[in-house]
Amino acid sequence: MNKKLIPVMLCFFAMGFVDMVGIASNYVKADLSLSDSMANTLPSLVFLWFLIFSIPTSLLMNKIGRKNTVLLSLVMTLAAMVIPVLTLDFTMLLLSFSLLGIGNAIMQTSLNPLVDSVMKGGASASTLTFGQFIKSIASFLAPIIASWGATTNAFGLGWKALYPIYLGVGILATLLLFGTRITEQPATQEQKPVGQQFADCFALLKEPFILLCFLAIICHVGIDVGTSVTAPKILMERVGMNLDEAAYVCTIYFIAKAIGSFSGSFIMNYLKDWTFLLLSVLLMVLAALGLIFGHDTATIYASVALMGFGNGNPFSIVFARALQAAPEKKNEVSGLLIMGIFGGTIFPLLMGFASDAIGQVGAVLVMSVGILYLLGYWLQGRKA
Repeated sequence: MNKKLIPVMLCFFAMGFVDMVGIASNYVKADLSLSDSMANTLPSLVFLWFLIFSIPTSLLMNKIGRKNTVLLSLVMTLAAMVIPVLTLDFTMLLLSFSLLGIGNAIMQTSLNPLVDSVMKGGASASTLTFGQFIKSIASFLAPIIASWGATTNAFGLGWKALYPIYLGVGILATLLLFGTRITEQPATQEQKPVGQQFADCFALLKEPFILLCFLAIICHVGIDVGTSVTAPKILMERVGMNLDEAAYVCTIYFIAKAIGSFSGSFIMNYLKDWTFLLLSVLLMVLAALGLIFGHDTATIYASVALMGFGNGNPFSIVFARALQAAPEKKNEVSGLLIMGIFGGTIFPLLMGFASDAIGQVGAVLVMSVGILYLLGYWLQGRKA
């Protein structure tokens, strides 16, 4: 085994810290007695930065290198982990969630190319797949640790025990990566200015199918973040669970999503990707119906699991189809679709306003619009 992969895999674990925003925002809502719309500004703020930082990060990598760019993202992530331990002041939490979002946007853009440097072009695809699996471990552990901290008052911090634990892993990842020598290929050509890169990316939106793909990524990420934020609230509203019990539903979502992604890589050896996309979206339609009409624990848990399994593959399928649609502009397409992750900003905000107005069913209805869009995307893509 390449020993340089150890710090890189720890970085993938740190990349998964971003998925704590769903359960963390629920605990902050309870601690500060916030409305849904106010609490949902926290996860929304995290994903806003993908719109702003994805393209500048590629320019930064050319100037300071991939490893140093990942180290910068880790430092920002560590700072984000420290603030909630010290204070739950809402303004400081906005800063913490912003740092987490900026760090994650930089990390998601720079860590994958760093893997290519470590592997020197060999077995990088399988390494990236394993890295995503490591990331998913951080995602589904976060609700478990938060609930454990809340019920045992671990370290005297309650649910916030999640932060020093992840902080420790982040520090270890930073130190190990800093001490690892990685040979990187220098930039082969002069990059365009950031403004020109933004212009080139957004110019692709004039292409009808690329626009459809961009909106599909926005909906996919919005459904992802929206489910992790809303699922515990549904259990609390309809079944009467307390937050410590309801938190575990987020773990079910992330485990189901990981299983969906892992199994999808095998299923698509036998099914066309477009057929599998339809099956995935239909599972999400069933899940949404269960979350709208279900009023018992089993139905809600099953619906969340279906949502996770169904939402495990649309990103990769949409991404691949978009690259195929504009093979001569792969860099611009990639940058544009990464910017689409800011869908995690739009959906939670709208869901917060809807749930304040008519309860959690309103949040699910907003999410359902995204699911129906993915169904429409499949229909349009079939004709393309």
